Amino acid sequence: MKKAMKKEYWDVSDEQVIEKTGKKIDYWIQILTAFEAKTKKSNEVVSHLQNEYQVPRYWARTLTTLFLKSDGRAL
Repeated sequence: MKKAMKKEYWDVSDEQVIEKTGKKIDYWIQILTAFEAKTKKSNEVVSHLQNEYQVPRYWARTLTTLFLKSDGRAL
């Protein structure tokens, strides 16, 4: 059984994301949409953000979860 993820983990503000990544949430939504993140495993998406955009692991995971929970729509 999967452990439920706390909403606080992915319910972040633009200000928090900008502080940690230098970009707004909508920017990352566009990046993940272009990467077709919905069709990939979450670990692959996290690695992509880390390797291609130097996003810290915690924030790469947060952005991936946010994207998947938002159904890929801009927030």
